[in-house]
Amino acid sequence: MKLVFAGTPEFAAVALTHLQAAGHDIALVLSQPDRPAGRGMKLHPSPVKQFALVHGMAVAQPRSLRLDGKYPEDAQSARAMLHAAQADAMVVAAYGLILPRWVLDLPRLGCFNIHASLLPRWRGAAPIHRAIEAGDELTGVTIMQMDAGLDTGDMLLSQSLPIFPSDTTGSLHDRLAELGGQLMVQALALAAAGQLHPVPQPAHGVTYASKIDKAEAAIDWSQTAQTIVRRVRAFNPFPGASTQLAGEALKIWAAEVGDGEPQASQTAGQIVAITPAGIAVAALHSIVVITELQRPGGKRLASAEYLRGCPLQVGQVLG
Repeated sequence: MKLVFAGTPEFAAVALTHLQAAGHDIALVLSQPDRPAGRGMKLHPSPVKQFALVHGMAVAQPRSLRLDGKYPEDAQSARAMLHAAQADAMVVAAYGLILPRWVLDLPRLGCFNIHASLLPRWRGAAPIHRAIEAGDELTGVTIMQMDAGLDTGDMLLSQSLPIFPSDTTGSLHDRLAELGGQLMVQALALAAAGQLHPVPQPAHGVTYASKIDKAEAAIDWSQTAQTIVRRVRAFNPFPGASTQLAGEALKIWAAEVGDGEPQASQTAGQIVAITPAGIAVAALHSIVVITELQRPGGKRLASAEYLRGCPLQVGQVLG
């Protein structure tokens, strides 16, 4: 097929790789404008743009696609390029811009979205984070026919994946990205054969995966160990769960639910033991064992290695 592809981060770049390998003609790639990153805050192209340029694909980076919005000149330019592309379909994966009706209606077969959840659960911006945070045991990818709503379109294909107890957002992201690319290739093959059968999303079971706010990363030690550990996994690698010790911020990259309960005299966030397994901290009727952490400007370290350079004491309080 002749395609337009719209996406920005690594999740989308994986999908674009699959589409190109499957032999599709990528007539145009849309991606977010270059963003400042790194210590020098230099402008960096998105992973999708990087892949597209290496493979000689045309790239557009409009700041908006709304003809009546803040950047109408960007939208008009993108509109001209999209019309010229004459694509059979548009594939969208974590693009980051809202597609107005004129974009949705332009391709012959419409716009297909790769969404990293089993819709209608976890519509919205952060389905991978929220699935881990909520303790879901199953997630997956849904290929959806896009409409004007927020992830409300008809489902075209879906496939589930288990969420392992060891999964972080980073590890689950990588597995879902691969599945998304594979499933999109399958969906396009079925579309070419006229064998896609749209299914409306059920009205029950709808949940929303709101965008991750960095303020959420602060650990609340008055929660249960199970809740805290899920949040540590969900916020790895971004934004990274954090806590305070004597005014210094610590990133907590890995933790486990420990055995037993804190004593009545021990407060939430208090270090109750330091063992070969890690740093045991009191939570609500439970114990969290920190196994990997990081000081500001330092490296991510296993607890045993961290303690060799930064000794901690039982009785100190985190938070």
